[in-house]
Formats: sequence, C-alpha cells, structure tokens
Amino acid sequence: MKASIKNYRQSPRKVRLVASLLKGKTVSSAKEELSFLQKRASAPILKLLNSAIANAVKNFGEDEKTLIIKDMRVDKGLVMKRFMPRAFGMAKRINKRTSHILITLEKREKVDKIKKTKVFKKLVASS
Repeated sequence: MKASIKNYRQSPRKVRLVASLLKGKTVSSAKEELSFLQKRASAPILKLLNSAIANAVKNFGEDEKTLIIKDMRVDKGLVMKRFMPRAFGMAKRINKRTSHILITLEKREKVDKIKKTKVFKKLVASS
C-alpha cells in the first residue's frame, strides 16, 4: 500500500526532517503529529498519508486502525538551476531543489510478528 509525490518543490534535506519523525508510527498518531508540526512539508505529507490510507482501504480492504507507516523515503528530484546577479557583473548559480516522497503502509499484525521473531532470535542467541 503505497503513495508518492514527485517533484515536490522543497529540498529533500528539509523534508527528511518531517519524514524521519513518522517512520514506524501508527497512522492515527502520525496524522495527529503532522497536524501540530510547524514545518512546511507537514501539509503535503499529511495529504500523501491520507492518499496512502485511501489506497489501502479501497484497493486492499484494510482497516485504517490497523495500519502503520512501514517506510517513508525522500529522494532527490529535479534540480532547477537559476542565476542571481552579483557584484562586479558576475552571476552565481542558485539550485532550486525538489523531492520525491514515497510512503509505504503495512498492516500492524505483520510487523508485530516480525518483531517477535527478531526478539526471539536474539534471546536464543544470547542464551
């Protein structure tokens, strides 16, 4: 269950600050956190999250309460090169960066099973 935004007009470095807060959280807690976050990227990411939830409900028949954010990737998009006039007749390049954002949702039960097996393996290995 995925959703993506291509060429979102903000640098990936700034968008990753918001994306890193949401990985592994439930959908409801992520929505709540995004609504109070004071970053410009929070509004489009909230819209993207709602789109991913709608995809999961309509296409896969999942319940919104059982979904968590499995992965959230922010990749580099197009870089528009612009020029700004400077002193002594020079011009300096300004890079206008864009981002590609991909969100992946997963059912909570699957993740709980994976975590249990990893914990079990660690316990067996340490014994």
